[in-house]
Amino acid sequence: MTPIKEIGECLIGAGNDDYFFRPSFSNMMRIGSPQEIVQAYYDLHNNEVQRLLLDMVDATGSLPQWFIQYLNTCSAARRALMAAMDIMNACCDADISVLVGYLVPSKTGKRAFVWRQGALQLSDMMLIASSLITHGIIGKAKVRQLQRNEGGSTTTEFKAIDYINSARNHFSMPRQEAENLTMTEFILMINAKYPEQKGFTREEYDNVVDNYFEMKKRRLAVKND
Repeated sequence: MTPIKEIGECLIGAGNDDYFFRPSFSNMMRIGSPQEIVQAYYDLHNNEVQRLLLDMVDATGSLPQWFIQYLNTCSAARRALMAAMDIMNACCDADISVLVGYLVPSKTGKRAFVWRQGALQLSDMMLIASSLITHGIIGKAKVRQLQRNEGGSTTTEFKAIDYINSARNHFSMPRQEAENLTMTEFILMINAKYPEQKGFTREEYDNVVDNYFEMKKRRLAVKND
């Protein structure tokens, strides 16, 4: 199967096997409840963990075993790891433990489980999982958003069923086809059916305001001269 990267699909090879990932609405629901989906997104995008991983990869070119052992003791890193594993597992129908590794019970008793690394570095897992869940619940389509439609609010849950029902309503799609859409694909379809409205984007509005005050400043300068 050939992945369509523009809507979030990807294909990862390991040995003789290929693993196909699709961040569809139905696969997003496999992560957990609407609240757990959003929590997985937040846990994965922990800035502290990301900086730690990137700094180590930049310094050593990989993640040494002692560093992985350290990550097993860091609660924020464990949450990011679990989120990455959950997201990637949800987006693939096959067993991907060869890629993402697996959890085994801890022998020390200090923590419940310890991660055994697979073929992918944790930093790579986080990048892949980040791309998948972004395409799945936010969308990465390049569309023109009007200033009046912009909002700074956040949400604590992602209800995939709302978008599935919306796709069925707008495009007269069977339920299975609607469930198989990614958020990026859904946005592109909505944008194609309902052309962009007239108005300013935030950037266009800011440019107009800046230009106005710049012209006013020049006129005042000429007048004072």
